[in-house]
Amino acid sequence: MLKVYAYKNCGACRKALQFLKSRKIAHTIVPIRETPPTVAELKKALQSAGGIRRLFNTSGLDYRSLDLKTRLPSMSEEQALALLSKNGNLVKRPFAIGNGQILIGFKEDEWKKTCQGVRR
Repeated sequence: MLKVYAYKNCGACRKALQFLKSRKIAHTIVPIRETPPTVAELKKALQSAGGIRRLFNTSGLDYRSLDLKTRLPSMSEEQALALLSKNGNLVKRPFAIGNGQILIGFKEDEWKKTCQGVRR
């Protein structure tokens, strides 16, 4: 089953959840702000993300207030993953993991390709 970390007021999250519902793809919703992804989940995502920065919600207020644009390049991978696992506002959303799949952010074409053939 796909675990989708989402925020109820996030437009991209709502689109992603509607996408899954309309295709009858089994999923559970986890509130990302209250329960961020674990370090282990983030490490798995990092392998396919193409860089640590892709895991961050770079347009969020927390990202800007922590000056991560400046600080992130000098952080170790472990430091960055620990920060993400403690602050769900920093994680690019929606963040979906499960069934051997990882999806970061909502790009419909990417989700179609990745979720092809997955059903309840």
